[in-house]
Amino acid sequence: MSEEKVLIFDTTLRDGEQAAGARLGAREKLEISRQLVRLNVDIIEAGFPASSPEDFEAVRLISEQIEGPVICGLTRAIQKDIEICRKALAKAKKPRIHTGIGVSEIHLAGKFADDKYGRTIGEKQVTIMKMAVEAVKHTAQYIKDIEFYAEDSGRADRTFLYEILEAVIEAGATVVNIPDTTGYSMPEQYGNLIRDIRANVPNIDKAIISVHCHDDLGMAVANSLAGVRNGARQVEGTINGVGERAGNAAIEEVVMAIRTRRDFFKEVETNINTREFYRTSHMVADLLAMPVPVNKAVVGQNAFAHSSGIHVDGFLKKRETYEIMKPETIGLDQSRVVLTARTGRHGLQHRLKEMGYTLSPEELEKTYERFLAVADKKTEVFEEDLAAIISDEIHLIEQIYKLEYLHVACGTGTLPTASVKIKTKDETSQAAACGDGPVDAAYEAIREATGLSPKLENYSIRAVTSGKEALGEATVRITENGRTFIGRGISTDIIESSAKAYIDAINRMVSAQNKGQQPEVKVEL
Repeated sequence: MSEEKVLIFDTTLRDGEQAAGARLGAREKLEISRQLVRLNVDIIEAGFPASSPEDFEAVRLISEQIEGPVICGLTRAIQKDIEICRKALAKAKKPRIHTGIGVSEIHLAGKFADDKYGRTIGEKQVTIMKMAVEAVKHTAQYIKDIEFYAEDSGRADRTFLYEILEAVIEAGATVVNIPDTTGYSMPEQYGNLIRDIRANVPNIDKAIISVHCHDDLGMAVANSLAGVRNGARQVEGTINGVGERAGNAAIEEVVMAIRTRRDFFKEVETNINTREFYRTSHMVADLLAMPVPVNKAVVGQNAFAHSSGIHVDGFLKKRETYEIMKPETIGLDQSRVVLTARTGRHGLQHRLKEMGYTLSPEELEKTYERFLAVADKKTEVFEEDLAAIISDEIHLIEQIYKLEYLHVACGTGTLPTASVKIKTKDETSQAAACGDGPVDAAYEAIREATGLSPKLENYSIRAVTSGKEALGEATVRITENGRTFIGRGISTDIIESSAKAYIDAINRMVSAQNKGQQPEVKVEL
């Protein structure tokens, strides 16, 4: 039996943007749309054109410039909304109008309380049915791809829900959306709802069932998957799960659950290019100014990070011990071992090996004791901290190059220049150079004087004491032939501390090269 496709309907630009405090302009929506194309979503709900001129413009631009996915616009079951939406979608290669109305008694009694809709629930249901059918028929004059949402289906009267779904499909709806609008349903309950719709709506085979779940009780993803298990073949959600109140189903979680648990979802697959998840997640987070929680499933900073000693040891021996997904599948290069007081010797050994240090068992033990002392005071121990520990405790690095003299000239309207004098055991060399700034000029002069040009990967500086004579600690990360070396320098002059850090890193690099050894720790734990 061949696998069926589960279509992924992304509503980040519509329902996602409805998150409190979120706002996306037309240009931001267009940028996210381009990334959603790379992600290979099937449908992009670009917005609600009738809600504002800016949203109309966003939908128009996306329809005009984005190719590949279906471009969808939302409307209420009102002809004016539909007319505005079809104009916004006029240039879309594959347009869809998503229209609908509230169907639960709670919605009927609240949103449609006015007597013009009827005085009783039964009378209001007749009116709502008529509005729904008329909206779909009006849309069908212009567009054949029509999705109907039965808002608050999770709390609706079943008989009425079945009747309205049958009626809108007869009127031309090609997709019926069954929203758990308030996140009220439980997975078993919601799955049964989808199953019962398939069993009780006579013409359901003429439409795709779509699930649209909210996360008020933390069930959005679970409910969406329960829907898929019971026959839904479209899932609606957002990147990072952003959206109204507690948000929507997170697309990355739904898709990765289907992919990872193929034993459980044997009959379905998606078209998603999962390697674009990490990039997409962080683009949406940046543009919405809504940071991704570090413990967020799939795309959070800690999703592929290991800290506890037992976990780190098991992970390093066999990844599958503590990882059910590979980071590469979502666009990350590798998993992370986070160094804390709980990491253990094996985790520390692994990181030191990556940094290029070769330690004897005695040196490793001494380093580990100092590491624990530092780790007890910090949330996380970084490579810069380990470099300092090694430097202080082991003194592995021979000072091949020493900074004898440094002079920097810079200012407004002048080209930054630096001159240095570098001393080795046998000779002294001098050089002068220009740069984009005083630090860059100093580094260029050092490269001239030493004849070495490693790639500068990272530079940072921080105050390590207070007051006007505060010490500045510079840290640099350089690479050469695929190996990384970290240098540190301290001075009351930040340019001098920066130069010292660069020379310290070069000394570490040259020392490792002179030893002619591969960076491995010869210790069995």
